[in-house]
Amino acid sequence: MLRIPNPLNRYVFHPLQAMAAVVVYTVFRILPIDMASALGGGLARTIGPHTTLSGRAVRNLTAAYPEKSKAEIAEIVRGMWDNLGRVAAEYPHLNTIVVGGDDGRVELVGEEYIDLLREDGQSGIFFSGHIGNWEIVSLGATQRGVPLDRIYREANNRLVEWLYQHGRAAVEGALIPKGASGARALLKSLKGGRHLGMLVDQKMNDGIPVPFFGRDVMTAPALAELALRYDCPVVPARITRLRGARFRLTVFPPLTLVRTGDHQADVAQNMKQVNALIEQWVRETPEQWLWLHNRWPIDEAGENGA
Repeated sequence: MLRIPNPLNRYVFHPLQAMAAVVVYTVFRILPIDMASALGGGLARTIGPHTTLSGRAVRNLTAAYPEKSKAEIAEIVRGMWDNLGRVAAEYPHLNTIVVGGDDGRVELVGEEYIDLLREDGQSGIFFSGHIGNWEIVSLGATQRGVPLDRIYREANNRLVEWLYQHGRAAVEGALIPKGASGARALLKSLKGGRHLGMLVDQKMNDGIPVPFFGRDVMTAPALAELALRYDCPVVPARITRLRGARFRLTVFPPLTLVRTGDHQADVAQNMKQVNALIEQWVRETPEQWLWLHNRWPIDEAGENGA
């Protein structure tokens, strides 16, 4: 059935939303990156914890860390909002950031693993999670001559989508939207020997159950499916916020993929090691992860959902 757009959204709310986004983007773009980052973090950690959405972060943290007190969880939530506000404020400055540059803004560790994928003559996959400023992860690859085709979720507002595209233009490579059309582009990318960048820490309702913080969560199996199908090296990459708008990008050796010949079991085992690695990163800097994802569904009674 053809879906008719809501005129109120299309002609009133979407333009207003886009105007607000452009104003905020412009203000942060005018300010020096360190000042913008501090402002974004300050606003977000002041306002964010009082929003309804913040309740999901509290529930997620309580599920992941049942041993932590309410005060400890509140402190992590405030840190998460600070990091998220900084990510938004740093977004307009992506095209000025040099990974491993002389200014020391982004330290680079493990650059040899990026170079390995650049020189091996085959397609490959980098993966990370919504930790630190995850938008910077792709810069580390593209600035060393490895263009990345990245999978992302399109904004519902087409006017805001243009702004997203503009900000991400600093990273060389195609943006592949999630969905059927994106899946075709993704396969074409790997068949053509290109490289993919994937954020793999979000819930996928029709995914597979994989352990994360001691419980099974629905996890997208695409990373393992593609790696096994196309025999791709899979390289983990993590960005850590050190202080303010300064970071360390750590690129790890390619994973040793499980290949027993039982495809479904292999996919599950490989995604298990992916989730275990992301969990390790989150535990090391919990305030830098985006706890707003509905990772552990909870029903109205407060119990863990199915």
